[in-house]
Amino acid sequence: MTVAVAGVGTSHFGRQPDRDLVGLAWDAVSEAFADAGVDAVDAVWVGTVFAPAGVAQRVLRAMGITGIPVLTVENACASGTTAFVEAHEAVRTGRYGRVLALGLEQMSTAFAGAITPETTDPEGRAGLAMPAMYAMSAARYLHTGAATPEQLAAVSVKNHAHAVHNPRAQYSGRYTVDEVLASRMIADPLTLLQCCPTSDGAAAAVLTAADGAAGEVVVRGAALRSGAPWNHRSPHVWGHDIVADTTRDALADAGLDAVTDVDVVEVHDAFTIGEIVTTEALGLVPPGDGGKAAAGGVTALGGAHPVNPSGGLLSRGHPLGATGLAQLAEITWQLRGQCGARQVEGARLGLVETMGGGVSVLDGNACVVTVLEAR
Repeated sequence: MTVAVAGVGTSHFGRQPDRDLVGLAWDAVSEAFADAGVDAVDAVWVGTVFAPAGVAQRVLRAMGITGIPVLTVENACASGTTAFVEAHEAVRTGRYGRVLALGLEQMSTAFAGAITPETTDPEGRAGLAMPAMYAMSAARYLHTGAATPEQLAAVSVKNHAHAVHNPRAQYSGRYTVDEVLASRMIADPLTLLQCCPTSDGAAAAVLTAADGAAGEVVVRGAALRSGAPWNHRSPHVWGHDIVADTTRDALADAGLDAVTDVDVVEVHDAFTIGEIVTTEALGLVPPGDGGKAAAGGVTALGGAHPVNPSGGLLSRGHPLGATGLAQLAEITWQLRGQCGARQVEGARLGLVETMGGGVSVLDGNACVVTVLEAR
């Protein structure tokens, strides 16, 4: 059975300590329901990372969504897209007719700055936070000549400029490469404007069986993987292999020969190096060309392979559980032609990649790649 994305919605993204998770979820779910033209679902999958126990039932109760199966999943930054993939499978197999996927997170009241490393993990116990993990990848790229500091900064320049046209984004702005490089150092060589912000937000999607209507957005392919051992056998930086492997699965499921068949892409750019590594791992650009593509406009709006027209995690914001579903909402709007000044003209195929989490010895916690199509 082919599954359609019948409706999507999101809250505004940003530091919103005065808004609780119920209010954020209300914004996302009510918009998704209105978009789908429904007022009820048969089941709900909720993705979140740091929300308290029972949060799914609590936020749904406030909307009158009770008495149905509600499942909560945690898969690091891929929690929202994991909820989406499981909701998709539930509809595809006929288990449920209409399913809600919801992602939500309120980071501003949980952490003062960077996420506290998990001390039960060896790397966390050593104080290795995510900015440091990505900084090591960036340092490796600089050392081997696979990227320059200016090319790293170009990702930030691009995505902040894209976000100027996204009214829901946490940050936007016209920056120069020099301004990005001159911002405060966070984890050498990554400066403040090369790191995603602390964010609060929610995003949702309603999934149903496709009915063949003109312009309907359907799920053409989807794949989920957890990280495999990352050791001396891989020549790539952390996070590359899990993205490459998951992408191969998703493209095969979608019946596509190459990711370059896709018109618009939303990727997990929690840090500038993340987008560079991911565009290479996806196969959008050749190995070692991710930085050149960002600096040369290849991955900008109007370029050959537009990446993160929403502004990405760097600019739209990164409330962990909500991020993947916000990416899916953006691609859905893109395929419907509803994105205004950030619209990728003629987009018919879109891809979402969400990867996140660091577990010692593994090449990332989880990755989800989804391909959507406007029929």
